[in-house]
Amino acid sequence: MARILVVDDSPTEIRKITSILEKHNHEILTADNGADGVAKARSESPDLVLMDVVMPGLNGFQATRQLTRAEETAHIPVVIVTTKDQETDKVWGTRQGAKGYLVKPVDEQALIDTINQLVG
Repeated sequence: MARILVVDDSPTEIRKITSILEKHNHEILTADNGADGVAKARSESPDLVLMDVVMPGLNGFQATRQLTRAEETAHIPVVIVTTKDQETDKVWGTRQGAKGYLVKPVDEQALIDTINQLVG
């Protein structure tokens, strides 16, 4: 069981992802924007972060960059979970430090496999 922070501005997406994670016995923390996600990752030190990209204020690419480049959060793997499905988006996400990139609607098995690879 991992502690997973879900950062997404859509309550519907948070519910969908949370229900998958709960089914697999993970503990869930949530944040509804990038800035709160960064703050919560710093204060709660989750095992993994699932990060949306398109959010008001600090977007997911910016938040991922902050988390992966800060000494106190660099050890936390970030997986981008977004509707942005272009190859350039995936490359950019990786360049920000993301360890995985999943496109919405997220496939349950792909999500769980990615989590297991990173925090297994």
